[in-house]
Amino acid sequence: MRVLIISPHFPPTNAADMQRVRLILPYLKEHGVIADVISVESEQVSSPQDPWLELCLPKEIQIHRVKALSLKWALLPGLGTLGFRAIRALARAGDALLGKNNLTEDIFPFDLVYFSTTVFPVHVLGPRWKKKFGVPFVMDYQDPWVSDYYREHPNVVPPGGRLKYAVANWLNRRQEPQVLRECSGITSVSAAYPEQLAKRYPWLRMEVVGIGEEKINNQQSTIVNRQSLLSLLLPFPGDARDFERVKSENIQQSVFNPNDGLKHWVYVGRGGADMTVAVRALFSVLQSTLHSQPSTLNSLRLHFIGTSYAAAGQGVKLLEPLAAEYGLSTIVHESTDRIPYSETLRCLLDADALIIPGSDDPGYTASKIYPYLLAEKPLLAIFHEESSVIELIRKVGGGKVISFATGESPDSIAARINSEWRVSNGSNQAVPLDHAAFAHYSARSQAEKLIDFWKTCLNS
Repeated sequence: MRVLIISPHFPPTNAADMQRVRLILPYLKEHGVIADVISVESEQVSSPQDPWLELCLPKEIQIHRVKALSLKWALLPGLGTLGFRAIRALARAGDALLGKNNLTEDIFPFDLVYFSTTVFPVHVLGPRWKKKFGVPFVMDYQDPWVSDYYREHPNVVPPGGRLKYAVANWLNRRQEPQVLRECSGITSVSAAYPEQLAKRYPWLRMEVVGIGEEKINNQQSTIVNRQSLLSLLLPFPGDARDFERVKSENIQQSVFNPNDGLKHWVYVGRGGADMTVAVRALFSVLQSTLHSQPSTLNSLRLHFIGTSYAAAGQGVKLLEPLAAEYGLSTIVHESTDRIPYSETLRCLLDADALIIPGSDDPGYTASKIYPYLLAEKPLLAIFHEESSVIELIRKVGGGKVISFATGESPDSIAARINSEWRVSNGSNQAVPLDHAAFAHYSARSQAEKLIDFWKTCLNS
């Protein structure tokens, strides 16, 4: 089997949505899969770079890097997105590669196109290539393409502002059904995403592969001949080899000094308004401890790192102002700038404990959870009760998880944190990770599942 993977973000670009492809590539060849990757030149992507990510890519993988329109287009509202700037270049590259399928018998043809990216506008190339070259395509839902979150939470300002989001949402709601009608299958990091698709499109019947082959029920519909779409729940993989490399190569970080005698609790990842319920619950516990035992938190420092997707130096802090409301300014530090992935892993290893505040969106699943678990540090995760993170940690261990319900107050959540997580002196014991159970979520295992799914889609 030969697969063409579309991943506009790709090493050395340091972006979350390229991690699945990066981690599964080393395991494709052993299952007889040849993969080519089309990506965008890293200097034309408004994301930080980490050359370390590129060093472990398999030599046999052909990476075709295209030149998108200049980042200067970002000066024009709505025209600076990578989807807009890169789609024509990606289309040309795909046309050239897929067009070779029938030119010569010496070229092993592409059987499938796999879109693994949150740059959703480029997914429209799937129907184009299917019609032009007869090659089916599969989509990777790492996030929802269309989201109702901001409609259901009108008090939350969406990224980029309400006007920009409204325009993008209008376009997304028109493109998604057009692409899904031609799609052979989807992989999804959250079970909530295919369920949302089934509710949004009455003509669509989702068929889940790998979990009893059950169907997700649509809302009542008069449509009899609905289109079937295969779906595979495929969380982001984890790979312990990343940590082995960080240790063996002596990668260092400059965010905090792990040898300064203080206790450092660390969170690396985005910070958004949807996480404030979880963050407020944690800060409420710390505030109570500060009032009752003021001396116990003197040696504690909380680090929130890389909380904004904005360009370096342009991010707006959200969590430090919250900390100030709770009188925690001296122990809470927020850095909006993202750091290289290799340094992120070193921060996790250098931390005394790890904190992951989850979203109040029930369908949210944190892709970062796997390296957090593999770091094998004391870990506190605060997530919505319907998030897949809850089931994961309860299944494999590796941390303490506190769940909360929709509409639950931070003080109510704080009460459970206070009873289950030792805050007073910043010292906690790590919960052992069940490596046998975690193997199901390893990069090797996920690569095998994905390959089987690709074959199922081709045979369907």
